Amino acid sequence: MLRVAPRALLCCPPRASRAPQSSSTAGSPTAMAAPPDPAVSPDPSVSPGPPGGLVAVAQVTSTADKEHNWRQCSGLVRRAAAMGARAVFLPEGFDFIGDSAQHSLQLAEPLHGDTVRRYRQLARECDVWLSLGGFHERGQDWDSTGRIYNCHLLLDNSGSLVALYRKLHLFDAALPGQPALSESSFTNPGQELLPPVDTPVGKVGLAVCYDLRFPELAQALRGAGAQILTFPSAFTVPTGAAHWEVLLRARAIECQCYVVAAAQTGRHNAARASFGHSLVADPWGAVVAQCHEGPGLCLAHIDLPYLEQVRRQLPVHGHRRGDIYGTPTGTPTGTPTGTPGT
Repeated sequence: MLRVAPRALLCCPPRASRAPQSSSTAGSPTAMAAPPDPAVSPDPSVSPGPPGGLVAVAQVTSTADKEHNWRQCSGLVRRAAAMGARAVFLPEGFDFIGDSAQHSLQLAEPLHGDTVRRYRQLARECDVWLSLGGFHERGQDWDSTGRIYNCHLLLDNSGSLVALYRKLHLFDAALPGQPALSESSFTNPGQELLPPVDTPVGKVGLAVCYDLRFPELAQALRGAGAQILTFPSAFTVPTGAAHWEVLLRARAIECQCYVVAAAQTGRHNAARASFGHSLVADPWGAVVAQCHEGPGLCLAHIDLPYLEQVRRQLPVHGHRRGDIYGTPTGTPTGTPTGTPGT
């Protein structure tokens, strides 16, 4: 069910083959059918909100075809920029989702490769910040390890790489009826948590997908000043249906932060599918914008005065009893662009 707060900006189409899904909240906009090509699709409707702070969350279906993925993602970024978004968030695996671990290793690129170059140019052309969550990075240790990093890149509107976070928690799971996934079999874990990054929409804390299940990480980012927590993801369908929204809302409530979660959706190959349902949750835990199924966008205003109001009226962070049960370990101390190859 789609929940809409008064400050929400909402639109994300379901698949065209399905009946359009609408909000259950009176007076809220109705989701529109998704056209096959987001680059030429009509703009979604946007309800009024406070000036500034507009963010867009892209939901895509990546495959092993990098060019297909580029067309899909760049079209949504251009569409969001035309609507006035100051920052656009893409999901984990925006570059590709391979058919196997070996295939992912073959397709991975270094930071100076063609994929990052194209997105840097896109950020400049569109004059937007880009959160590129879950880039398959061949680090400086590629020749010695033959393994990659799951890397969240943050580009500013000049196309500069201002932050680089390598995913700390790697997803290994064997769920009944699902193919086993072992990210750690071909991916190196990151070694540092980055301090939040100042952006035009607020101080952004970087994470990736499975990091969502570790509240200590989110609390460490909140303690370092984060106003927005980002969890670009490719959640499986079973885990997404059971846990996706409740975990994101929990992180928003307990950290009193906006949570922005771009997600993969639909079938990527014969063995793998993702849950979708990208969303933005506000510091009270309300879902203020959400996608359903299929590629598309949802948009929301980041209302920082409202965030400060929530924190002032319910000062949970100041009530923490670190003297009794400790404080979150791993307080961010890394440099924004990380340490290549570590």
